[in-house]
Amino acid sequence: MLMHHDRDIWSDDVSEFKPERFSKGVSKVTKGQTSYLPFGGGPRIFVGLNFALLEAKMALVMIPQHFCFDLSPSYLHAPHTIATLQPQFGAHLILRKL
Repeated sequence: MLMHHDRDIWSDDVSEFKPERFSKGVSKVTKGQTSYLPFGGGPRIFVGLNFALLEAKMALVMIPQHFCFDLSPSYLHAPHTIATLQPQFGAHLILRKL
């Protein structure tokens, strides 16, 4: 609550409802500071967060039931290590409905 009402971060009109302040993105408003936590944290965390995550998982599980994935002919195999092994140029896939 205190972070979302800090005048140093959000300017002097912090208590006014001004959704247009986010028109260029949150990072422009907060000057790059990590100070916008819409779902909160700790004991006051967003009540629907677990439900929203469960729904996202269910959607991800249902997609492969209705589609098949093939590698695109333009795919170039180039493994790249950052923290984990990832395809350097992305994994180009062709999605076909079953």
